[in-house]
Amino acid sequence: MVDAIVLEGIAERRRRITQRPGDKWHLDEVFVKINGVTHYLWRTVDQHGNVLDVLVQSRRNAKAAKRFFLKLLKGLRYVPRVLVTDKLASYGVAARELMASVEHRRSKYLNNRAENSHQPTRIRERVMKRFVSPRQAQRFLFAFSHIRGHFRSRRHLISAPQWRTDMTNRFTIWHEITAAAAA
Repeated sequence: MVDAIVLEGIAERRRRITQRPGDKWHLDEVFVKINGVTHYLWRTVDQHGNVLDVLVQSRRNAKAAKRFFLKLLKGLRYVPRVLVTDKLASYGVAARELMASVEHRRSKYLNNRAENSHQPTRIRERVMKRFVSPRQAQRFLFAFSHIRGHFRSRRHLISAPQWRTDMTNRFTIWHEITAAAAA
């Protein structure tokens, strides 16, 4: 079985070689029970469905939203054109303070891309029989979201030969990354 530290390294390398994400970001948070305590999983997805970042926190207030925005901006080094969130007031506070030049759209329905990105996490969480600690959840979800994104091609947009070529290239990159991590 692959060690968690190796998975994090693989996810980090994969994140570095991917192209720049889209300029429209969808943000959302979801409740996660960890040892009977409610935590919040904050997630950002671009308009193509690629997960940009995740953060597990025990709070869902303005301070937690600012912390998530800072973590997100630190890793990506640029700001989006549009932020799409649900109507949680914490997002408005953090967006005004940290990304004042970015258009912020608040809608219950525009944020479905972020809402749908939680589904694979919920399935994986059930298979793992829940998370043990917030740290373990953070480490696993960071790696899981980036590795899963590597193998998730947009099959409906390309022909069968293009898809086969694309998947062959993705597996070649995967083998290069895992060989470097094992060495």
